[in-house]
Amino acid sequence: MALGLIEVYGFTTAIVVADAVAKAANVKIVALDNNKPSPEVIKTVKVPLVMVVKFEGDVAAVEQAAEAGIAAAKERSMFITSHIISRQESDTEKLAKRSALGRDKLNTNFNNF
Repeated sequence: MALGLIEVYGFTTAIVVADAVAKAANVKIVALDNNKPSPEVIKTVKVPLVMVVKFEGDVAAVEQAAEAGIAAAKERSMFITSHIISRQESDTEKLAKRSALGRDKLNTNFNNF
């Protein structure tokens, strides 16, 4: 199991990236997280909100999904950084599912929507 992280500017970009990631490979979106950048960064960016799209799957799927998500973010000039953690520890997996958005993780049972 691997964990993919793509950091972007803006909530809408995060949703677009999550969509691209999910369509590109057999991965599971585990959380969207947000963070306000420093005041110095806020002065230089169009969108003063940093979002992280977190997703899991086997290493090859996460790598393929990351490529698609990064491309979607770069297409909008909203890409910040990305990282893939292969064979994540169980504690890392738990942390990945934490989110500052409503202090919860994404509901994996989409029948509730």
